[in-house]
Amino acid sequence: MNSHATPFLKWVGGKRWLSTNFQFPILPSFQRYFEPFLGGGAIFFSVKPQVAILSDINQELINAYIQIKINVDQIIDQLLKHQNLHCKEHYYSIRNLICKDELESAVRFIYLNRTCWNGLYRVNRNGKFNVPIGTKKSVSFENGQLEAAAEALIFAEIRCSDFEDSIDMTDQGDFLFVDPPYTANHNFNGFLKYNESMFSWADQRRLQASVARAIGRGVQVAVTNADHESVRDLYKDIASYQQVWRASILAGKASTRRRTSEALFIANFEPCPKVFTS
Repeated sequence: MNSHATPFLKWVGGKRWLSTNFQFPILPSFQRYFEPFLGGGAIFFSVKPQVAILSDINQELINAYIQIKINVDQIIDQLLKHQNLHCKEHYYSIRNLICKDELESAVRFIYLNRTCWNGLYRVNRNGKFNVPIGTKKSVSFENGQLEAAAEALIFAEIRCSDFEDSIDMTDQGDFLFVDPPYTANHNFNGFLKYNESMFSWADQRRLQASVARAIGRGVQVAVTNADHESVRDLYKDIASYQQVWRASILAGKASTRRRTSEALFIANFEPCPKVFTS
């Protein structure tokens, strides 16, 4: 994998901070890398596995990864055109666009991700993307970032599927990284409450059962989740727990963002985290 490959999408809940601030554990050797909640793919790009099975339930997201893998030059050309046209009117015309093919859909997805408010992915009840325009003006990528991402994805299998189907594919010798939408039982944090509509507490329990089966097969597992008592209780009998820290992404202004904790659960290998230095 290209050592310079980095996430090309901004994703709420993404783990770029975890991959770069020395809190993610040093991994033992493994045969295949699985990530069933792909999102921005920060850990995938950081770990640089030789064999990977990447999946997500979001069809538009998965299509963007597939098109980056197979049509990166065309995507770069199209994003340059959007760069020249970008303005408020252009943004909303593209947001309302009905795409004619998968390549156009991927370009639209990446353009909106680059220019919408805070990189948020949100759809209305009709499945239509409805995030307003943000303040970012840059659409195109520099320094070969998309080419590096395409190279990193060459040997990855990219699938649109439910997390349980992907996790059940894992076996002894594999590494499984799980980063679901954060929800907690009886938690009234606004972001967690919003996630509840996408990923319910019943989904959390189904996820835990899937992870427990994988652990039972000898799969090396790391799970990130909300650092809440209900979540810690969910994993306490199957994995070791440690607290990791990040800057809050919820506040509108960077100056008002505070450090907040998240939970990291590890099984079938020693945690051995790098020293947290900031």
